[in-house]
Amino acid sequence: MQGLTPLVASDTRLLMLGSFPGVASLQAQAYYGHPRNQFWRLLGEVFGLALEPADYPTRLVLLKAHGIGLWDVITETHREGSLDSSIRAPRASDLAGLVAGLPALRAIGFNGGTAHRLGLRQLGPLAVNYRILALPSSSPAYTLPYADKLAAWRALAFQD
Repeated sequence: MQGLTPLVASDTRLLMLGSFPGVASLQAQAYYGHPRNQFWRLLGEVFGLALEPADYPTRLVLLKAHGIGLWDVITETHREGSLDSSIRAPRASDLAGLVAGLPALRAIGFNGGTAHRLGLRQLGPLAVNYRILALPSSSPAYTLPYADKLAAWRALAFQD
């Protein structure tokens, strides 16, 4: 399975990293494409953006306008279904190469434990250059109550 391409710009200040797209996202060729994934709702509430009701192209325009980029820590893998626990033989994304081309980058938000664990390993000593936020997964498979997820995700709304 091949992941999605990074969605970033030279003025990206916040990079949101997931583990690897689920089946619904890969079929739609859209980040967080499963209708029950809470990513768009969480990010929209944190930044006061109408992401959840927007169509996908509009969501991307809104993210770009607010300096938010998207990618995943795994670029290619074998997996049955959408669970991170089913990931086999993952090929790491070139996070170091990506962040090197983002001069405005200030923070990296990891969506879930797998993304955080693998992403920190990939960034290595570069991680100290950024504000790192380990966030609870927006996946419907992660059953933490929405209010608790939102409370943790509010850490994304920082001032430069």
